[in-house]
Amino acid sequence: MDLTETTDEAAFRDEARAWLDANVPAAPLPSGDTREGFALHLEWERRLFEARWAVVSWPAAYGGRDASVWQWLAFEEEYYRAGAPQRVTQNGIFLLAPTLFAFGTQEQQDALLPRMASAQDLWCQGWSEPGAGSDLASLTSRALRDEAAGGWRLSGQKTWTTRGAFCTHIFGLFRSDPSSQRHHGLTYFLVPLDAPGVTVRGFARLDGDEGFAEVWFDDVFIPDSAVLGGVGEGWKVAMATTGSERGLSLRSPGRYTATVDRLLRLAASRDVDATVESRLAQAWMDAEAYRLFTLRQVSAEQAGRGRPGESSLNKLFWSELDIRLHELALDILGPEAELEGPWSKGFQFSLSGPIYAGTNEVQRNIVAERLLGLPRK
Repeated sequence: MDLTETTDEAAFRDEARAWLDANVPAAPLPSGDTREGFALHLEWERRLFEARWAVVSWPAAYGGRDASVWQWLAFEEEYYRAGAPQRVTQNGIFLLAPTLFAFGTQEQQDALLPRMASAQDLWCQGWSEPGAGSDLASLTSRALRDEAAGGWRLSGQKTWTTRGAFCTHIFGLFRSDPSSQRHHGLTYFLVPLDAPGVTVRGFARLDGDEGFAEVWFDDVFIPDSAVLGGVGEGWKVAMATTGSERGLSLRSPGRYTATVDRLLRLAASRDVDATVESRLAQAWMDAEAYRLFTLRQVSAEQAGRGRPGESSLNKLFWSELDIRLHELALDILGPEAELEGPWSKGFQFSLSGPIYAGTNEVQRNIVAERLLGLPRK
């Protein structure tokens, strides 16, 4: 694997760095999981789009730059290095969009992707239900065929919907074959949240941010054009989305190398002992290991040697790394940690990493079975 950037890749990185240095807000924006913060983040997202930095790896026709995966990785590194705001459009552009490119019709791509890139349509994810969290296959929300109207009627409830209180659309799984069980008979739907029969109720997290929501569907009519990937094919389509959520798309290595750089600056401003210095060195090595692993993974996929289950390995590593990095920051800060907002809030969020996108217990089973070839118990 040759890590040397080409001339084009280096030029792309330089252009991204210059634009970000000139445009990233001088002061951090409020949390994107609050109503005020979400609105300010949308202004940033639209500024990114106008400069064609919102979706650099997408085709130019949809607002992108036709960038290679290597250029996208360079952009991500520069984005986090510059301390740019979190991407509140991430469920659309990092999770749904790759699935649309893989399974969507041309009509769906042409209609949805430009509005997603420009932050006109804001997507949330409808996976979890009150009785179906990590065991997604046990979901009970239903889709009943309405032949006369040429569509479907959705009923049920989704919960833990990140930023659902602020979004305009939701993508999710529904059981379209009432006689089916588990992974079978599921269909993936794309639903506007202003459709008659949809009720969205936001609720606050323990940290006070209000972006979570519960979403109810009461006989919501959806046309056939809202099906993504075919009737009854929902599990296969959803697994493509979860692969993006657990893997590189949602958590690029630039996020963690930038966090380590911040950690090193924090430690340099304090009098730390040898134990902390050792933990800092390990943190730098872990972030670099994740970066090198993802580069090897991308190289293998481009050569047709990708392996099923690797996104679960990614998720295990980055979710647990995130906790260790923030724990170290809080230990360096000591009593100040309770007053120091970004590190404390980052630590609180990091604790959810082993839970969302499929619990780490489930991911270890996937790695054991699909990568290591171990038998089921």
